[in-house]
Amino acid sequence: MYLITGATGNTGSVIAKGLLKQGKKVRVVARKQEKLKELEGLGAETLLGDITSEDTANKAFAGIEAAYVMIPPAMTAPDFRDYQKKLTEVYGSALEANSWVKHVVVLSSFGADKDAKTGPILGLHFLEERLKQIKPLNSLSLRAGYFMENTLGQAGAIHQMGAVVGPLKPDLKIPLIASIDIGNAALNALLQLNFTGHQTHDLQGQRDLTYLESQPSSVPPSANLISNTQNVAALMAEMVDAQNVGHVRSLEPRSASNTTPTPFEQFVAETFVPVYKASSKDA
Repeated sequence: MYLITGATGNTGSVIAKGLLKQGKKVRVVARKQEKLKELEGLGAETLLGDITSEDTANKAFAGIEAAYVMIPPAMTAPDFRDYQKKLTEVYGSALEANSWVKHVVVLSSFGADKDAKTGPILGLHFLEERLKQIKPLNSLSLRAGYFMENTLGQAGAIHQMGAVVGPLKPDLKIPLIASIDIGNAALNALLQLNFTGHQTHDLQGQRDLTYLESQPSSVPPSANLISNTQNVAALMAEMVDAQNVGHVRSLEPRSASNTTPTPFEQFVAETFVPVYKASSKDA
């Protein structure tokens, strides 16, 4: 039995469906049953509850062989760092209480090696470190680059202004990655379960692109952050600064093993354009 957290999200859904297709037993968690209907129809075991609850987490991790864990986005949280710490400890405690869980794949990020000044990425550093304390757990932290899906929020701006706004330096090379590629990397790791100890692996996308190559304009960080709480906005601004000065970056040279297949052009055609067209109709 596998536990997939965030199973209705961009990466988790790829993993859950892939495991079910392979005939594996899968448990998924959500607060609302309607979110789980599709996966339940495919054969997943569903658990209703809030994964940040110790009781729900203990039920979720009970009797499983391996898990995919992530910290779901909570961009309106009044204290995002506190939310990250709480969920990290809930995961840690549940894994310690259910010691038969031997393998965990973690959704992490570039910069998770740093212990300060990385904004929301710092929570992933603490998650990686917390899992290292659990014996004899084996963990694989997939440190992913900049999600291509992060550009979807710009569809409305492009429609209205003919350009996007963004906080990164226009000449900064960033590794853009599609969430489906992260999901598939995690899926393969969970199917093989051949990692031992506490390992990390960068996922760098198909290639690096500058902001100018992927997006036509750049403005100061605050312009992109007004929809978040002040707490989250400050953390996001710190993360952007860390990226701009190279504090947050890949630690691995690009190679066949950390290069993923989906090019940005394919993502734009298959995912971004439909969202852009929908935003045009709503305007």
